[in-house]
Amino acid sequence: MRDIQKLVDFITTSNWLILLFGGIIGLVMTPMKFAFGIILGGLIVAINFHLLKNTLKKMFRPEVVSERGHSVVSNVMVKYYIRFAISGTVIFLLISKHIVHPLGLLAGLSVVVASMFMATVLELTRLFFKEAV
Repeated sequence: MRDIQKLVDFITTSNWLILLFGGIIGLVMTPMKFAFGIILGGLIVAINFHLLKNTLKKMFRPEVVSERGHSVVSNVMVKYYIRFAISGTVIFLLISKHIVHPLGLLAGLSVVVASMFMATVLELTRLFFKEAV
């Protein structure tokens, strides 16, 4: 269980670092709308990931599960879909009002995917090198 927590913490930290470096690179090298898309897209997914992590931590504590039972899963799903609807609405408004460039937004929305990819590569590297030694 401790390994899973370390992995989630790594993903959370790398989300913010990738967003920071991606935003800085975007501001320096791309037009403002594109850079703004990277930053806002990254903020949307990083905040969503953080909120999901907190929701799961709170809801799946042993005392909460034993008290509520099956309603825990439905409560988590309701919160998930509410965040999903809010995120979809924000993304729709950002694109439809031409506030951001859609490709910049897509690049920003890929922050969590990049973090998970990095975490997977690091874990596989550790696994293979641990077996080799």
